[in-house]
Amino acid sequence: MGMLDSVLGQVLGGAAQQQHPQGGGIGGLGDLGGLAGALGGLLANNGGQGGLGGLVSKFEQAGMGDVIGSWIGKGENQPVSGGQLQDALGSDTIANIASKLGINAQTLLPMLAAMLPTLIDQLTPQGKVPEQGLDTPNDLLGSLGSLLQNKQL
Repeated sequence: MGMLDSVLGQVLGGAAQQQHPQGGGIGGLGDLGGLAGALGGLLANNGGQGGLGGLVSKFEQAGMGDVIGSWIGKGENQPVSGGQLQDALGSDTIANIASKLGINAQTLLPMLAAMLPTLIDQLTPQGKVPEQGLDTPNDLLGSLGSLLQNKQL
C-alpha cells in the first residue's frame, strides 16, 4: 500500500465512516477527484492561489525556497512539517482545503506534509515548474492517479 493510500484511508476514511456509517469508504476515483479538486485550488492555474508558481513564491516568502526547490529539482525531497506548511500557505488556505475535504486543519496538515513533496516532484518531472503550470484540477487528478498506480505515494 502506498503512502497516499494509507493517508487517505486513515484520514478520509474516518471522515467517510462518520458520514456513511454503512461502510461507504474512501478509496475510489471519486474520492481522489475530491482530493484533486481541493488541492486544485492550491496548485492549478485557475485555482486562485497562483498555481504551482504561486506556491513556490509562498514558500520562498516563508524562507523555505530550498524545501520546495528540492521537491521540484532532481535530488532528494526535503521533508516539511505541518507547521511549516501552515506558515507558508496561511491559515485561511489550510482551512479552505480542509473544509473542502470535510476534515479539520490538524488532520489535513500532516497529510499534506506527507504527500506534497512527492506530488510536486511528480508534477515537475523536468526539474522545474512547467511554464504553462497546471491548467485545471484534472491535471492534478491525472498525476494523483499515476502516483497511486505506480505506488509512489
